Amino acid sequence: MNINIDGLRGLLLDVEKPSRYTGGEFGAPDVRESAFNFCICFPDLYEVGMSNLGIKIVAESFLKRGYCADYCFAPYRDFGRGIKKLGVPLYSSELKKPLNEFDMLGFSMQFELSYTNVLYMLDLAGIPLTRRERAGGNYPLIALGGPCTVNPEPLADFADIIFIGDGESADADVAQAYLKHGGATEEFFKEITRIDGVYVPALGNKVKRAVIADLDGAVFPERIAVPNCESVHDRVVIEVMRGCYRGCRFCQAGFIYRPVRRRSVKTLTRQACTLIANTGYEEVSLNSLSTGDYPHLRELIKELKTNLPKDVTLALPSLRADSFDGDFAQDARKTSLTFAPEAGSQRLRDVINKDITEEEILNAAESAFDAGYSAVKLYFMLGLPTETDEDLRGIAEICAHIKERYRQKKRTKPLRISVSLSTFIPKPFTPFQWEKQVTAEEAKAKQQVVIDSLRGTGITLSWSDGFTARLEAVLARGDRRLANVIKLAYENGCIFDGWTKDLNKDGWLKAFDGAGISPDEYTRAFGEDEVLPWDHIDIGVTKKFFLSERRKAYAGKVTGSCMSSCKGCGLQDKCPAAGAGEKL
Repeated sequence: MNINIDGLRGLLLDVEKPSRYTGGEFGAPDVRESAFNFCICFPDLYEVGMSNLGIKIVAESFLKRGYCADYCFAPYRDFGRGIKKLGVPLYSSELKKPLNEFDMLGFSMQFELSYTNVLYMLDLAGIPLTRRERAGGNYPLIALGGPCTVNPEPLADFADIIFIGDGESADADVAQAYLKHGGATEEFFKEITRIDGVYVPALGNKVKRAVIADLDGAVFPERIAVPNCESVHDRVVIEVMRGCYRGCRFCQAGFIYRPVRRRSVKTLTRQACTLIANTGYEEVSLNSLSTGDYPHLRELIKELKTNLPKDVTLALPSLRADSFDGDFAQDARKTSLTFAPEAGSQRLRDVINKDITEEEILNAAESAFDAGYSAVKLYFMLGLPTETDEDLRGIAEICAHIKERYRQKKRTKPLRISVSLSTFIPKPFTPFQWEKQVTAEEAKAKQQVVIDSLRGTGITLSWSDGFTARLEAVLARGDRRLANVIKLAYENGCIFDGWTKDLNKDGWLKAFDGAGISPDEYTRAFGEDEVLPWDHIDIGVTKKFFLSERRKAYAGKVTGSCMSSCKGCGLQDKCPAAGAGEKL
């Protein structure tokens, strides 16, 4: 029985942003109940989830097969309390169907600090939190997917199915198997373990990551809903490429999305024009991990400018400093440009395989200034392997040199530089997955070095919360024992911890104490011979390659980009850079 939204009128008038919960967005796909009813659950606020392209692609894969694909976003505390008080279960956006009446709920796990929000949404839906508690009951399949699931173990006790890798087909393949077997039978679970990218935690099967070989022909939505309230990224997003050639040793995304696959100029132009026509947006974002590495970028920009309405602007949010060209940003809003040198010295940039020189950073900044920019944001990390105070003081030196470049020509506006510091997190499936994370005290001392070196320069400095970085590392590198910690944290009121104002540090600390687990067990250095919690997951990149890259890091050797030559990471049979498929 679907929820009568009119019956929630009083609550909607009383909460912040009621438009988060009403549905009926302009351009929303026609959602109807079908033989298999699927709901994508985004465990964060509506305005964050509505900006996410991945969930729209997954929904499209279900809709293409004639299945139902609705949405649900984590309601903020006020609405969550309200529906619980009224005895109304959490429901989907378009059908207003209670989540506990769907065949499968698929949670998109984009950020470790949203883990408790999964439990929050299940609780609001009246669904038992753990797989053990749901056994034998009439509940939806609980599935998880997204980048965080490359280490599925911390959430394994809460899920029936975990998707690892590209979700364009594996998710809907599971729906097909469900219908074939008449439900979640033992035979169903055994069959789906043979699908690439499908992990069944109850069976503990080894998993090979799902990889879409042909991105150009892959599923992509031609209609998307325009949010009822302003979203984090209020614009059309097209995915230019998936994967990255660069191989920065700290970057999980650069490895778990390998090999690089890209869409053609023709396909991208069609997608952008169709979505602009169907939404009325006035901006198109050309997204990838490193859009400047797209070999046909100039041609693409020319085609888009020729075919899109004249008032539509282009955004290139992921340009590396060594691929920045002022021409790429000529029609962008001249507010602020962001570069990520990551480290303050050339020595440390070589350690992390950033493969970019200070001169390239300065040239990119100068090109941005010539294009009309007068504000630059610079991102750096603290606590990288082999880091010294001299490396940290190099951050101030880079800023000083950028100032010098700005002053070399007459400019109409004063220069604004802001520096953001984040704490390094040793993520699974990177060459640095074995490293220890700096303690809160060590991070604070490193921050002070940067603060002292920038004092009196007029540069704005910000840094991330040390506890948040530590918690993210623990959840990213955890094993199944963390399920109890996550459950206790939720019971202690921990939800929306990714939002600074909602972070419940005491709730998490009590949860670790209650479970008898120290966070230090997961932020320590791991031995190279140690069995890691994620070792049963095969993402295609070999452990041998990761170890080789780690040793190169300590030797200060740069491996460089896959564009120059194949590095032998293990995906040679699928990678265009190694001669497979489309040629570079």
